[in-house]
Amino acid sequence: MIETQQPGPELKALDRLTGTWQVTGGAEGTVRYEWMPGRFFLLQHVDLSQFGEPVTGMEVIGNLRPFGEPTGADLMSRYYDSLGNSFDYVYELTGDTLTIWAGAKGGPAYYRGVFDAAGTTVRGEWVYPGGGGYASVMTRI
Repeated sequence: MIETQQPGPELKALDRLTGTWQVTGGAEGTVRYEWMPGRFFLLQHVDLSQFGEPVTGMEVIGNLRPFGEPTGADLMSRYYDSLGNSFDYVYELTGDTLTIWAGAKGGPAYYRGVFDAAGTTVRGEWVYPGGGGYASVMTRI
C-alpha cells in the first residue's frame, strides 16, 4: 500500500508568501511566490537588482524527501540565479516572524522579517557574519 503524503502545517504556513511583492532595501525589484501543483513546493521567481547588478533567479522551497527516506522536518530550499549561483536556505515561519537561514538552520547568516497585521508588508533584515547585511522591505502588489 502506498502512503499518501500531505503537505505539513509548517509548509502550509508559507501560503502567506504567495503573490507578487515589491522589494526595497539592499536589493530592489520584485519577487513572486506560487505553489507547484500538489502544494508540496513553493516556487519563488526573483527579479532584483543588488549591488548594482541585475539578478534573476528561481527558488524551490519545501521539505526534502530523498528516495526511500522519510520526509525531512525542515523547510529547505535551493536557489538558482542568472549569475550561476546556487544557494541553500532553510525557511521557518512562526507566528508573524519569517526566518530564512543561509545554509544550515541556526547559522550565522540569516534573514528575519515580520509581517504587518494586514499581511501586506514584511519588514526585516539580512544579517551576515562580521556585521554585514541590509534592511529589506517586501510589500504585496
